Amino acid sequence: MAFQNIAVLGAGAWGTALANVAARAGRDVTLWTRDPRVAADITASHESPRLPGVKLHDGIIVTAALEAALTADAILLALPAQALRMVAAEIDGHVAPGTPLIACAKGIEQQTGKFMTEVIAESAPEALPAILSGPSFAADVSRGLPTAVTLAASEQKVAAALAQALGSATFRPYHATDVRGVEIGGAAKNVLAIAAGIVQGRGLGASAAAALTTRGFAELARFGRAYGAQPETLTGLSGLGDLILTCSSPQSRNFSLGVALGQGRTPAEARGDKLAEGAFTAPILVAMAKQQNVDMPIANAVAAVLEGSLDVDAAIESLLTRPFRAEG
Repeated sequence: MAFQNIAVLGAGAWGTALANVAARAGRDVTLWTRDPRVAADITASHESPRLPGVKLHDGIIVTAALEAALTADAILLALPAQALRMVAAEIDGHVAPGTPLIACAKGIEQQTGKFMTEVIAESAPEALPAILSGPSFAADVSRGLPTAVTLAASEQKVAAALAQALGSATFRPYHATDVRGVEIGGAAKNVLAIAAGIVQGRGLGASAAAALTTRGFAELARFGRAYGAQPETLTGLSGLGDLILTCSSPQSRNFSLGVALGQGRTPAEARGDKLAEGAFTAPILVAMAKQQNVDMPIANAVAAVLEGSLDVDAAIESLLTRPFRAEG
């Protein structure tokens, strides 16, 4: 399990960053994009159009031929959550049994309510599903700024070997076996980051932002417990750590979406042409919470604002006028 050959599927900002991570760790890296023109442009410029100003490591091979990436020892799926099933299905039957497929998206499949590793298990059953998540912005990671994340797989030895293969002085993956807990943290924090952005966009102040993030974590923890997450995972990098980062920086697309909503833009205007995973995750997160009788008022408010059934001011009022209760 040396995992010397690493493939990254998806040449967006996060895929580019992870390709640099693997190359920096001394791995042989192939970066795949579906569009041959994009592959040619990146090869010529050594730079992804989604991450301008960041040079791709010289040793990375960029290709639009999927089969060229599928001989890798491990494959990082740096794809949007809602596109993961399609690509995983293309991979099925073309990778060696037991090859780790590492989901790098933070979301829940909207149509099925499946987590990313569940999608991989269904679509490429001979592969070994894994998840990489944690407080990390692509621009920071690609430039080699210090970052720590969680990498989880059901088999401890595999998770540890993958962490060793990708780790370097500036990129530190902590390995774990609590796959579900890592996935829950990544998915839920995106929804809560939209709420934090609304607080910022509405100018409600730093005290409100701190309260929102704290109460948001209480919601994340309740949801996590209901779906079997381990407490130490929820308070770790992929839970609380990622929530703190995403709820505090305009580098987060979810936070920026919330800021736009808080400033009075409609959900359609706020989304624009940028992918914010929390917008897709919010309705299914709320539905799953309801199934387990998990109280998530902040997530409920975000979902209602995004679907247009509640305006921002009414959503804020609904949270501020909730009955007083013991903290927990």
